[in-house]
Amino acid sequence: MAEAIARHKVRERGWSHVAVRSAGIAAAHGAPASRHAVAVAAEHGIDLGGHLSQPLTPELVEWADLILVMGASHLDAVADLGAGEKAALVCDFGEGESTGASVPDPFGGDAEEYRRTFRELDRVLDGVLARLEPILAP
Repeated sequence: MAEAIARHKVRERGWSHVAVRSAGIAAAHGAPASRHAVAVAAEHGIDLGGHLSQPLTPELVEWADLILVMGASHLDAVADLGAGEKAALVCDFGEGESTGASVPDPFGGDAEEYRRTFRELDRVLDGVLARLEPILAP
């Protein structure tokens, strides 16, 4: 959901020069989004039907200018792949009272858990993009 929300927000801002990709520390290659993720995203006009998971690789780490993770435990794994200082906790990169917090992973949960995570990602990604706007806005 994070990738889809971020892409949606980037498109809304007209930032056609910004690419967003998603990968997971323990993700399987080629798995579709969960049915709850697809349904909750659709509630917000976002299509996750074609999404396929991919593991985070050193090549993706090298490609990225910034890597945002949902949980603090992911920072070490991303660092092990060579991310260095370009990795940050998504809540730390934005602004506000959620600094230092993790965004809960709804994997295996019910639709309401996915809705809560969607709302949290929607909020924190607004903060991230607002912070990046001075350097990314065309």
